[in-house]
Amino acid sequence: TNALTVAWRLFKKLSEEQQRYEKQLIFEHPGFAKLCQQLLRGARRMTRGDLVFSLHALVNLGVPQNTLLVQTLVRVCQEKLNQLDNRCISVLATTLARMDKDKNVSALQAGFQLLVEQRISSIRDIFILQNLMKCLGKDAPVFLKKKLEMAVVKEIDGLTFPNALRMFLACAAMNYCSLPILNSCSKKIQENVQDVPFRQLILILEVCHTLLYRNVKLFSALADYVNSTAYLWDKRQIILFLSACETLGFQPTELLDIFAEKVTEDPDFLNLKNLLIVLRVYSQLNHVPRVQKHLFFETLHRCLNKCLPQISNTELLKAVYALGILGYLPHRALDELLQKDSKDELTLSDDLKEQNTVMLRSVKTCMELDSSSFTKPAFVPTENLSSLVSLNLRKAQEALIQLLGDENMFQQNVQLPYGYRIDFEIKMDSDRKKVLPIAATDDHPDSHVQRLAFLFAPMSAFCLGTTHPQGKLAMKKRHLNKLGYHVILIQNKKFQEMKNEDAIEFLKRKIYSEDAFSFPVETLQDNN
Repeated sequence: TNALTVAWRLFKKLSEEQQRYEKQLIFEHPGFAKLCQQLLRGARRMTRGDLVFSLHALVNLGVPQNTLLVQTLVRVCQEKLNQLDNRCISVLATTLARMDKDKNVSALQAGFQLLVEQRISSIRDIFILQNLMKCLGKDAPVFLKKKLEMAVVKEIDGLTFPNALRMFLACAAMNYCSLPILNSCSKKIQENVQDVPFRQLILILEVCHTLLYRNVKLFSALADYVNSTAYLWDKRQIILFLSACETLGFQPTELLDIFAEKVTEDPDFLNLKNLLIVLRVYSQLNHVPRVQKHLFFETLHRCLNKCLPQISNTELLKAVYALGILGYLPHRALDELLQKDSKDELTLSDDLKEQNTVMLRSVKTCMELDSSSFTKPAFVPTENLSSLVSLNLRKAQEALIQLLGDENMFQQNVQLPYGYRIDFEIKMDSDRKKVLPIAATDDHPDSHVQRLAFLFAPMSAFCLGTTHPQGKLAMKKRHLNKLGYHVILIQNKKFQEMKNEDAIEFLKRKIYSEDAFSFPVETLQDNN
């Protein structure tokens, strides 16, 4: 056991390439075969510690699981399960987490789970508890996950920084979002963020995505750290970090600005794969750099042009769509895309067809509405889809009726050209003092009427913890502005949480506020 354990400890410190070479030398060594035979003969006479440590070392050294030796040790562990102390339970948990399911392993895991249920109340060691969480995994029954959670919470005050990182991963292995555990781990990680290796930064964000855990303070601390040490990281590493942030809907504003500068200074690292990630991140997060924004998008445009000979049809569509979301029209790529569309070369399998159809329609809408030659139409045809509103808009409808006094003072479920729909439309006089009845405005020229469009959007349509709209919603807002609407974006979840009188007052401020009528001063298309 000592020989195997020392071999494993030395082995795990080697690089991946060295491990392959050393593993071959170990397996071919005559002493190793002799050691394994001795272990096989003495398996049932071994102490509990020697038993679990031997199995742990063999599995980690890569001895095939279907060998007689490994299978024998698994069966003996099953026989001696009740004799194991907490330390041995921890080692066995780590080992089982690395093993594939087979008949003997499944039987051992079933017995192991029963043992954990009996012993959980006596285990006080955080390290052992997180090993148990990893071993039992997502298939563990909910009641056992809750027992483990309670055991960890009791000992959470003694959580060290390394254990906080491991506990994060353990929660992911169990696919169990325990807020008390994750909040404590997050706090410890924020306090020691400078000690987190880069790979762990990405893992933390991936775990948060897996567990649907959203902690703006944690994400901000990680982003601030990467931002302050950006000169140390490779640009490809920053791309990975930004991509993980985008998956969470989190906008690290300063880091996005700094990375945009790096792109404009040295765009040569942007191969096709990296370019597509960058386009996705900036478009989905609706981020336009504060400095040299036109230079940034022109740089991306040039990089895209270089990639055109090797780009697939789907990738071309995604790239043009991403730039379109941001209001930038990449003319050469756009021409190529339209040529492929006219030849029906964009036809795809059914699973992608609907998604790509939506993207292509959006691109064509951008071509028209974001063109520098587009002027606000004198009249926009509208259609009332239905007098009924969905349940999640009932509160808004009732608040508008109480505020304006009559259902005839607004329209609901309004269908506009270009496939856009708005939840509620209100028309006001040119001085923005009075709301006009919908029927009466038919006699007014459009120049004498101010139109308000209310969009009640889910929280997922905004960047995490902000009122900054993400890509699709931002594009819709921009296009409605082009059609002459003053757009009011409302986070529906927060609106639903308001008291009725607060909701009415909130809508009143939105309708009569000067801010409701301010158009964006500048768009990218001004210099396109």
